[in-house]
Amino acid sequence: MLQHVIIAGPGDHSVDDLREQFESLVPEGCQVEMITSGDALLRRLEDIDTHSLLLVHGERGDGRSSGKKLIAKARRASPELPIVAFADHGDVRSAADMIEAGANDFLVRGDDLHARTATLLAKMRTLLRAIERVERLDQRNTELQRAIQARFRIVGESPEIQELIAGVKRIAQVPRPVLITGERGTGKELVARAIHFAAFGESQPIVTVNCAAFSDALLESELFGHEKGAFTGADETRQGKFELASGGTLFLDEIAHMSPPFQQKILRVVEYGTFMRVGGQQEQKTSVRIISATNVDLKARIRGGRFLGDLYDRLAFEVIHVPPLRRRSGDVDVLAQHFLDQFSLEIPAFKGKSLARSALRMLRDYSFPGNVRELKNIIERAAYRDTTNEITPEDIGMLPKPRRQDHGAGFQQRVGDYCAQLIHDAMKQSGGNQAQAARILGLTYHQFRHYRRKYTEPT
Repeated sequence: MLQHVIIAGPGDHSVDDLREQFESLVPEGCQVEMITSGDALLRRLEDIDTHSLLLVHGERGDGRSSGKKLIAKARRASPELPIVAFADHGDVRSAADMIEAGANDFLVRGDDLHARTATLLAKMRTLLRAIERVERLDQRNTELQRAIQARFRIVGESPEIQELIAGVKRIAQVPRPVLITGERGTGKELVARAIHFAAFGESQPIVTVNCAAFSDALLESELFGHEKGAFTGADETRQGKFELASGGTLFLDEIAHMSPPFQQKILRVVEYGTFMRVGGQQEQKTSVRIISATNVDLKARIRGGRFLGDLYDRLAFEVIHVPPLRRRSGDVDVLAQHFLDQFSLEIPAFKGKSLARSALRMLRDYSFPGNVRELKNIIERAAYRDTTNEITPEDIGMLPKPRRQDHGAGFQQRVGDYCAQLIHDAMKQSGGNQAQAARILGLTYHQFRHYRRKYTEPT
């Protein structure tokens, strides 16, 4: 809504009629004021916002500086302010000069000034509404940018997470490969991004590839790219992720799912910084920092002949282990509030919600097999279900009960219970897909079926 109208002209009462018309037409609460000095005008512009309208005498300015000069100065001082030049007489050339100087419109006083002023105000109201929409969009964009930055921020106050953050800062300055280990859902990609942004900021790219999502043939094309005609459907040459990430970071998630033959190809890139596109004859060069991640024991895989020891040595210049949530003392409360705040930023309809103490106690008592990712999903679902402004244990109703520990059971029984829980969690994460569950656990499909029958099916 229009809050101020400023009329800049010579101080000889020659524009009093224009001031009177605006005073009779502006909404209640809107101030109309006269300014007769260019310097005073610039000082006044420091105090008003874009919900204002400036009118400048196009022919006479303030009596000392021309209207064109005043408009140009005002436009530089306030780029978004609506400015209208006015004159007793006008033509196309005069109007064009004023618009070129920075005016939004041109008003000729002439006959029936009341109607002309009313028409101008109607046009300016439309412009002000557009400005308000832009301001709201800018504010929303700022909020979303904050939410994005928060999404890639490592959150926690526990000694374990503070040690991890210190390790991230230390390794970020050393341009060598990093291996990130940890259970599923602990935030390994978040740590990779933290390393990247600590090293490069936003100046260089970070490219992510989930190695478990591709067969060897598809992964080769994904990472190395392909030449036109390399295979059916290769209608054009395409760069791979190594080229796209050049100068920045390539994050290889689920690195353990590569076959040993394909690991040899990755080893060559790590050692020499060269590769060939699928179907290519010429070596391509790349300079990337490789950060890889896994939730399986790579050293055990090396002993079993399923992972190359040489590749492990190249990728693990530094190994950062992300602790599971159950070992991060005190971080459940901090993370729960963080995810609630983030959810409220992304979806303003959920602003104003808080977590009841009873809900936090319930969360603290839970073992979180899905770690931080599971906590985030629980908080967002609870905020969505909550019909008040306080999230209670009832709102977290879908939270699975923690697995009961039978401390009187024997070793084999407790191992079996743990295996059954792993299988249950993998099936839940994969949506019941056994092949995907097997990949999550680092097992073959037949191994997974064997263990599932052994540990979860009744005898």
